[in-house]
Amino acid sequence: MKRSFSLRRAVLLGSGLALIAVTYGLVRLAFGLFLPDVQRDLDLDAAAAGWVSAGASVSYCLGALAGFVLARAHARALVVAATVTAAAGAIGMAAGSDAVVFSVAAVVGSASAGLASPALVRLVEERVSGSGRVRAQAFVNAGTGPGLVVAGVLALLLLPDWRTAWAVSGVAAALVGAAVLVGAGRRDEHDSGRGRPTPGRRWSRAHVRLLVVALLYGVGTASVWTFGRSTLVDAGASTVTSVLLWVAVGVGGAAVTVTSRWTAGLRARTLWLVTTLVTAAAVAAEGLVPSSGAVSLAAGVVFGWAYTAATGALIAWTTEIASEHAAAGTSVLFVVLVLGQAVGAAGLGTVLDAVGPAVAFLLAAVVTATGAVGSCRWGRSQERAELDLPVAGA
Repeated sequence: MKRSFSLRRAVLLGSGLALIAVTYGLVRLAFGLFLPDVQRDLDLDAAAAGWVSAGASVSYCLGALAGFVLARAHARALVVAATVTAAAGAIGMAAGSDAVVFSVAAVVGSASAGLASPALVRLVEERVSGSGRVRAQAFVNAGTGPGLVVAGVLALLLLPDWRTAWAVSGVAAALVGAAVLVGAGRRDEHDSGRGRPTPGRRWSRAHVRLLVVALLYGVGTASVWTFGRSTLVDAGASTVTSVLLWVAVGVGGAAVTVTSRWTAGLRARTLWLVTTLVTAAAVAAEGLVPSSGAVSLAAGVVFGWAYTAATGALIAWTTEIASEHAAAGTSVLFVVLVLGQAVGAAGLGTVLDAVGPAVAFLLAAVVTATGAVGSCRWGRSQERAELDLPVAGA
């Protein structure tokens, strides 16, 4: 029985990482990777692409808000919804005969990432206990990195045939979603999540500072996610080099699975401080020397690791505040993070057009670093005092 449970937990963690890889790396974030070829074939201009990206962000937020409400009692249903929207979105993009069909499918597909994260946080809570839970959450959350690597490899192998790449992503979504459900098994009756209190005002007050730093982090990191590849191309980089930046970011994100044993030993706010400062340095490097492929790719690896570890720190931080509401906290923080990216993309795009990438990316780095400094003034003990909860070890 114990061996069976351990095997099921391993399947859950592996397939959970894969679901994050597909929903984030192969569906939501791959939009920017394949966009130049899509624009050429479907006559999708830059303004329309911007609206599609905005719609995808709204869709993601709606999915994450659904996770906030439903994850505790209906995590498995959210996995099904994430699988269906990812598969339907990717296959819809692959089959889209015109810009309208493609755009609708892109918006639908983006919801899958918002649905997947809180659902998996909840399922890991159910199946992993004790000190291993933080590391397990970090491992699953690191799926974005491998997803970006696979997306980059697909681009190198298949472009300009972007349709086949999206079709592969759709099939992968269906397969890994089914695997997650197998690994999750049936919910234990004593841990159904029903009848427990929903987050209240004290919980909300304890999260105010986290929401602010998540927003700032989203604003700053939009520089790389939105303009990283185009900045390299504008500086004279080849298509292969610019795609390799995507792969480099993915490799860095995947490295979190290796460093999770170390990061799991850090308090969440300490990890947040480290990762946001490292992120700021990587963002600055991307903007200052876009003409150097070696520097850009190295900065991409660093950015990928820091970004993935930072999002894992947000999960750990909300768990430290109130573990019984970890899925809800994850949903809210990720919604704010994505909203920050939307704001950052719009604002930094204007700055970039006016003064160039060096100033724009330095400004983004300053915003990111500001979030790191803000986190230093809000300790775990103060947050838990807001909730009248005991501090571990006190």
